Amino acid sequence: MNIIQVVSRYPPWTGGLETHMKAICERLADRGHDVTVVTADAADGIPSRETRNGVEVVRHRGFDPGGAFHIAPGILRTLRRIDGDIMHGHNYHSLPLFFAAISAQETPFVATPHYHGGSGSSFRDRLLSLYRPVGGWALRNADAVVAVSDWEREQLAADFGAETTVIPNGIEVDRFRQSDPKEHPRPYLVTVGRLKEYKGVQHVIRALSELPEFDLLVAGTGPYRDELERIAEREAVRDRVTFLGYVDDDEIPGLYAGAATYVTLSSFEAYGITVAESLAAGTPCVVRERGALANWIHRADCVSVSNVSPPTVARAVRDVVDRETDPTTLPTWDDAVDALEEQYRAQSTSL
Repeated sequence: MNIIQVVSRYPPWTGGLETHMKAICERLADRGHDVTVVTADAADGIPSRETRNGVEVVRHRGFDPGGAFHIAPGILRTLRRIDGDIMHGHNYHSLPLFFAAISAQETPFVATPHYHGGSGSSFRDRLLSLYRPVGGWALRNADAVVAVSDWEREQLAADFGAETTVIPNGIEVDRFRQSDPKEHPRPYLVTVGRLKEYKGVQHVIRALSELPEFDLLVAGTGPYRDELERIAEREAVRDRVTFLGYVDDDEIPGLYAGAATYVTLSSFEAYGITVAESLAAGTPCVVRERGALANWIHRADCVSVSNVSPPTVARAVRDVVDRETDPTTLPTWDDAVDALEEQYRAQSTSL
């Protein structure tokens, strides 16, 4: 089957969406499908066309106002030249999904919105409001819409009246479960992800004053790092916060495994893939009751917080820190790709 995947960014870029794309595309290629990824993430030092682990990747330059939307008109020209059995567009918050909807025409079109329902920026929220008729049109014109969580399914139904199939993100359970814990002189908490204000790392830093027995390791890069460092200075905990910057993919499992607790206090998530990674590595989690992170609160190895005050976060950390995790209950990427193939077959007459 010839499958065209259209997305804002693809590895070597990092993030939850990029993890999702790499996992499904490489597995589809391993199963004998021809997979072409068309992106809006071209940059110096990254080939504009390459084959990565069996996946053909075609990149275009564009711009991303407010860090979103990824406007790259060249995608339209490429999509018009490619014949596929399935067009699969990703990320409602980005124009490549709209470009895929325009280009699909006679090709069956599947959409995975990774829908957050909002953003952590008033500027981006205004852009999203203007974009809503365009994004809504793209979803209404999809032959199938796939949500990655029950929360996202409910949001898509409420905001667009969309009928969706839930296919959760997966996890490479064995890879994380077999990792060697990172060594660190003191017990530590960990956060992993892009350093943006909505991710809530600042709330973890402020909670350190209530948790003198722990350090905090922060993995990830992003525009909010300088402010996070200033917050750590103001809170007099800078000596207990280590900003690791970009952490190689091979080192992430050990980073989770060595932590006492993983903490994510993000305001907007469509799934929460880092929670699954941490649990697979044997580390319990503190999650915020916002967005799709709320889907994790029923688990015994997760403790949730409804507010992010330092005492509340500290109590949650101490509550969860010694709990055992159960990786066997986590969905796998093979499960996700099995379900995707069913969706493709249901929409395509080529098989």
